[in-house]
Amino acid sequence: MGPGEWCLQKRDSFKSETLVGNETVPEIGCLSIIVLGASGDLAKKKTFPALFHLYCQGFLPPNEIKYVSGSYDAAEGFQMLDKEISKHETSKNSLEGSSRRLFYLALPPSLILGGWTRIVVEKPFGRDLGSAEELSSQIGELFDEPQIYRIDHYLGKELVQNLLVLRFANRFFLPLWNRDNIDNVQIVFREDFGTEGRGGYFDEYGIIRDIIQNHLLQVLCLVAMEKPVSLKPERIRDEKVKVLQSVLPIKDEEVVLGQYEGYRDDPTVPDHSNTPTFATVILRIHNERWEGVPFILKAGKALNSRKAEIRVQFKDVPGDIFKCKKQGRNEFVIRLQPSEAMYMKLMVKQPGLEMSTVQSELDLSYRQRYQGVTIPEAYERLILDTIRGDQQHFVRRDELKAAWEIFTPLLHRIDNGEMKPIPYQAGSRGPAEADELLEKAGYVQTHGYIWIPPTL
Repeated sequence: MGPGEWCLQKRDSFKSETLVGNETVPEIGCLSIIVLGASGDLAKKKTFPALFHLYCQGFLPPNEIKYVSGSYDAAEGFQMLDKEISKHETSKNSLEGSSRRLFYLALPPSLILGGWTRIVVEKPFGRDLGSAEELSSQIGELFDEPQIYRIDHYLGKELVQNLLVLRFANRFFLPLWNRDNIDNVQIVFREDFGTEGRGGYFDEYGIIRDIIQNHLLQVLCLVAMEKPVSLKPERIRDEKVKVLQSVLPIKDEEVVLGQYEGYRDDPTVPDHSNTPTFATVILRIHNERWEGVPFILKAGKALNSRKAEIRVQFKDVPGDIFKCKKQGRNEFVIRLQPSEAMYMKLMVKQPGLEMSTVQSELDLSYRQRYQGVTIPEAYERLILDTIRGDQQHFVRRDELKAAWEIFTPLLHRIDNGEMKPIPYQAGSRGPAEADELLEKAGYVQTHGYIWIPPTL
């Protein structure tokens, strides 16, 4: 064969060809190649000759070409195109398998630039570090990071979004928010119902993957992060990543797992399931602000109440002249659900003639204070953020990686059966061992606050 000559060798069919080595095995199914801009010069000189050569070599199906005309700024042309593609696929799918569509955009930039494409990815973002990284790589081959919106609906909750304002817009919190004043932090998620119809799905993931590794860990980041240099999304997410990268490896002795009695009665759950429906995990942040302060993440199903809250417990008053230590510590509590509210537990004088103290509360109920104001659902807010291109309340890839690095070793030990959940009665507080762990971590339980739901 002389220089500049082409030799086309016809093959029977690419579907019946045996491929060896590292070559990709062809998929089976009806293939439609849609060239948008088919009347253009590029399609005439490059695209169609290339497709013809592939056809001559047996890589494309024979003698099936359809031309559809239309305007790019009118819906009718695209509707006609979709109709023709669907008609073609319907006639082929029963014989060849599922459909495959390749869209080739041979269009001038003016028809593409100015618009945008964004994707929203719902959790779970993998099962562990390896699968999460694989998923991120696959998505990253198709979309740039600014186009990817990994959604965690807890970041859309009203009082979760309020955390930055509370921490950095109130002067009295700034000097208190550190290891010198705070003894421990609890982030709690409790449900008063079990898996109920989704046991098979839940059993694949468990309470840590379902709630703690994402929802509660995101809240921890906002509670513990340093003040960002601005409210730009990337600056906020930079600080969250720094927190995650400062978390020490989880110790087995600072973990309590539970599984409510009756969980395995669900026919979709394996008889010998080791999946926890309850977990208390203590995380420790190795930095100047939080050294020595336990962050207690607790989540469970089939418990005695339904609530989600952040509980910041302060240290005892040194040199307490009122002898009120037994009445409880100062606490700042943010109730995320139900009935959004926040309150501060503090010591006051008991009304009367004697100098005695009692624990009381300063509270803010959103329903009572903001009557007539509709608080948007988390997904409403996050979808609007996606349309606006605001990624502040979405999870960045390095943030996701750092989160999985924290929990993957623990999850693998659970998956391998090295750690067993403790049975607990449905409708209880969970395993008693969890309360014992909290006590060892320094949490002081008090019952001075009776939550009164708003009556509106």
